[in-house]
Amino acid sequence: MHSITLLLGGKTLVASLEDNSASRDFLALLPLELELSDYGASEKIADLPKKLSTLDVPSGHSAKVGDLTYYAPWGNLAIFYRDHGYAQGLIPLGRIDTGKELMKFSGRQKIRIEKAGLIESKQLKSHSNKESRIQIISAPLMVKR
Repeated sequence: MHSITLLLGGKTLVASLEDNSASRDFLALLPLELELSDYGASEKIADLPKKLSTLDVPSGHSAKVGDLTYYAPWGNLAIFYRDHGYAQGLIPLGRIDTGKELMKFSGRQKIRIEKAGLIESKQLKSHSNKESRIQIISAPLMVKR
């Protein structure tokens, strides 16, 4: 299971991915910058740059709040902020572990999705810059003897 981060409106959400062909293909696309829009007053959607594999995935899914999914018929990412009944072609990619309440925004919003632990050096302009962001989700503990 892999962890990813979703950077949305200056906030960081953490998610865990499933172990299936679609989520492995999704992970290979990262980092991604997408624009989310609302669909059906229950999910945020964005087009992906390519279709994901559906070889070893269920034929459908009943989404819950916080689910990251792939809607195979359209080829888009769908992140649910409300529970949704079963939908044929909806493939589970993973689940938001922290910050899922941040998906309840109105209008369109840009999101950046990254593999966990990525350090964005391009934003490290100066040590005192308030816009700097270093993001380390997990790192080995170094012990000096």
